[in-house]
Amino acid sequence: MTVLIVTQSQDREVISSVIEAIATQGGEAFRFDTDRFPTQTQLEVYFGEGTERFVLTDGANQLNLQDVSAVWYRRIRMGAGIPTTMDAQLRQASVQESQVTILGAIASLNVFHLDSVLNIRRAEHKQLQIQVARSLGLETPRTLITNNPEAVLKFARECESGIVTKMLSAFAICDRGQEQVVFTNSVKPEDLENLEGLRFCPMCFQENIPKALELRTTIVGQQVFTGAIDSQSLPKARHDWRRQALTLIDAWQPYDLPQEIAAKLLKLMEYFQLNYGACDLILTPDGRYIFLEINPVGEFYWLEKYASLPISQAIANLLIKSPFQEQLGGSPH
Repeated sequence: MTVLIVTQSQDREVISSVIEAIATQGGEAFRFDTDRFPTQTQLEVYFGEGTERFVLTDGANQLNLQDVSAVWYRRIRMGAGIPTTMDAQLRQASVQESQVTILGAIASLNVFHLDSVLNIRRAEHKQLQIQVARSLGLETPRTLITNNPEAVLKFARECESGIVTKMLSAFAICDRGQEQVVFTNSVKPEDLENLEGLRFCPMCFQENIPKALELRTTIVGQQVFTGAIDSQSLPKARHDWRRQALTLIDAWQPYDLPQEIAAKLLKLMEYFQLNYGACDLILTPDGRYIFLEINPVGEFYWLEKYASLPISQAIANLLIKSPFQEQLGGSPH
């Protein structure tokens, strides 16, 4: 059995961990760093009379994609090596053509996918996540997504515990060569006096939820793994534990999520036809579980290393042992 791992060169610890787990079960893995395509990696997709050929070549390593038994979709970054000095329009066209070439080849593989790109893309819509979570009985924060300053002012008056703002998409600012992630931030009274920027970019606002613990629940198939962190122990981490991620990293502990909440999260996974998802939740001081979001390809390595959650093994088990069912993307759901 050969598992095709679709990722990019900077994706390190997680990939090594899963490859090792696949090997312990007698399987093989082929790592495809998509940022090496098309400048360093070559792909041949051929359709002829009575024959098809899919061959991926990376240096001395070559893979017949028809020998692939499962695909683990992690990250894509096609065209990273295309010179930035190229004409902007031509470079954009080259990157776009590289993306559709690879995504088309992956979609053509009639094997088990962890997960289908179509399912991942649909599940990334935060508005839909909240709507579905609420329908399943999960509690969510009051949320406003808008570019209307008056709506924000009204929302702020409704939320007695204050409000926070966050991005709907992953976003980072490069400052002096350093990548600065945009975290969840508290909205202060003075911020409410300067909302004119909304006419250029809508934002997501949520009520500030008191926290006893922040939870990260990683679901692999039907297995549920949860880690917990006391983000309130550090002032800078109170609105977003990631601000102090390195300081808190060895403080993560395994956590027993109530069966009722786990069952609802599994229903959420079933709705989106996902086999993998990383869910963020808040445990409030009065014992309520608040669903924030699900990340269809979310990170997990720190939970495995510091909270001893065997997620890599679970992923390997799913890729090696799960029977392929002929549904879109090979999803067993």
